[in-house]
Amino acid sequence: MKTLLITGATSGIGKACAEVFANGGNKLILTGRRSDRLEELKHQLSDQCQVETLCFDVRNRNEVKEQLSDLDARINHLDILINNAGLAAGKANIDEGELDDWDQMIDTNVKGLLYVTKALLPLIKKSQQPHIFNIASTAGKENYLGGNVYCASKHAVDALSKSMRIDLLPFGIKVSNIAPGMVDTEFSLVRFKGDKEKANAVYDGFTPLYAKDVASVIHFASNQPKHVNINDLVITCTAQANSFYTHKL
Repeated sequence: MKTLLITGATSGIGKACAEVFANGGNKLILTGRRSDRLEELKHQLSDQCQVETLCFDVRNRNEVKEQLSDLDARINHLDILINNAGLAAGKANIDEGELDDWDQMIDTNVKGLLYVTKALLPLIKKSQQPHIFNIASTAGKENYLGGNVYCASKHAVDALSKSMRIDLLPFGIKVSNIAPGMVDTEFSLVRFKGDKEKANAVYDGFTPLYAKDVASVIHFASNQPKHVNINDLVITCTAQANSFYTHKL
């Protein structure tokens, strides 16, 4: 049995990870900004494993500290951290980009990841099988038109994964960078600010990845022998070559 903390667990890849890891009877600590969804997920999974929920915004340094500082009173170690909370906001060219969108992406995708990881490292260091998963993107490998700040934030996640792996090497902490391509979740709905027509059009004409596909890969990577770490995984659907090229029928 392992103890995991998953950020952004209320939808998409985070929720799928919670469902996949619940099957092993692990202890799950699920975080997100939407308390109703957290409670619904807790109710769904509580017959399979122990579930605790924490409602806070990873962008808020004080909230992160407040919610995570007393975890050591309830658990004596943390085996797996899945830094999943992230988003894209808008798809404007850089000369037309909205500053609030830029702040939201940088604060969530980069600073939020750092705040959570920093707060939890003391507990992760106490694990006998510590593993950090950072959910990046193919947008962190190649840029595309209108991706600018989102791509930059995911390039930062890629770089932070490499740096964490170096800095945490003396503690035997595995760090895996997971870079999915197009995944049919709420991602595009959030990016296009609730415009369902634009969001649905993103996945027209091909079969994209689904959240459970990415979660199953993370689960696989987490169950490798202690001496084996999968450093970097790029995952796309068959119809996607990289962050730019997609074959649609």
